[in-house]
Amino acid sequence: MDIHQQIKQFIVENFLFAEDNGSLNDDSSFMDEGIVDSMGTLELILFVEETFQITVEDDEIEPDNFDSINNLYHYILRKTESAPVAS
Repeated sequence: MDIHQQIKQFIVENFLFAEDNGSLNDDSSFMDEGIVDSMGTLELILFVEETFQITVEDDEIEPDNFDSINNLYHYILRKTESAPVAS
C-alpha cells in the first residue's frame, strides 16, 4: 500500500468510522470538515512517526502539513526524502 492510501485508510478507520468516506476528498480540510480535532492531530502525529519512521518537529505541526490527505502526503514525502540514509 502506498503512502497516500495508508493516510486515507488511517483517516477513514480512526476518524470517519464507516461509510462516510465517500465525501472525503484528498484536499478536504480535516479541521474545517470537523474530521480531526486537536486530539486527533496528536493521533495523526503518532501515526506519521510510527508508520513512516520520521520525527515530527514542533514547528512542523501546522495546517500546511497536517490539514488534508494531500498536505500530509506531501509533508511525509519531504521528510522521507530528506531523511539520512542509515548505513
